[in-house]
Amino acid sequence: MSRSRSQSENGGRLYVVSIGPGDMDNISPLAQRAIVDSDVVIGHSFYLDQMKDLLEGKRVISSSMGKEVDRAREAVSLAQEQVVAMVSGGDAGVYGMASIVLELVESESPGLDVLIIPGITAATAAASLLGSPLSSDFLVMSLSDMLTPWDIIERRLDLGFQMGIPIAVYNPRSRKWPGNLKRALGIGLRHAIPGTPVGVVKNAYRGDEQSVFTTTLGELHEDDSQVDMHSIIIIGGESTRMLKEGDNVKGIVTPRGYNRKYVY
Repeated sequence: MSRSRSQSENGGRLYVVSIGPGDMDNISPLAQRAIVDSDVVIGHSFYLDQMKDLLEGKRVISSSMGKEVDRAREAVSLAQEQVVAMVSGGDAGVYGMASIVLELVESESPGLDVLIIPGITAATAAASLLGSPLSSDFLVMSLSDMLTPWDIIERRLDLGFQMGIPIAVYNPRSRKWPGNLKRALGIGLRHAIPGTPVGVVKNAYRGDEQSVFTTTLGELHEDDSQVDMHSIIIIGGESTRMLKEGDNVKGIVTPRGYNRKYVY
């Protein structure tokens, strides 16, 4: 939706605000201004708890995981006459709230002024902590089969691994789908060597909860017990390698190709 669109006749507007990993340092000035401009802020309680300083004087509506449609519908309804910020972790357009909001506006409230505010998505947040594993072409996949059937996920994974490019994996492992990650890594081993570099980042940019470690495709396939729903996994491509100082692994890099053109 264009940022130049006028506010609706009744004074309403709906911001879909991407807040990145959730810490205040990674919420953009544009996102902060949208929240400050709003009368009502709606979102998952986990994210709202991390931005209390921005919520003073606002009506705050929080809800739990699995209530995304209800949350979006309430935001659209309230935005008829008020300025509302719908908060979404990461980037709202990447496995976030933007799509459901736009679909509901299309069917239930045509003409509502909607502004999508971009943010740092989990893949790039995790990549920054690992080094530079996504420097060239890469694929993003979610292993949650709540909205996408597993046979479709499996087909996409198989095609993705055949391309030989890095894959950023969202929603890798939970109580609801404990075996999906092992199945996905098994598909990877059909096309990639067991020594392919892999980075696992848990709770990126969330203080003491953050953890980062490197492993390989084969090792993670053998034991994925350290991975949970707060983790992002980046599986390297054909050219991806570990960054080392002596025997110490310092991170992961996927060369963009400058070495083929320049001497350095």
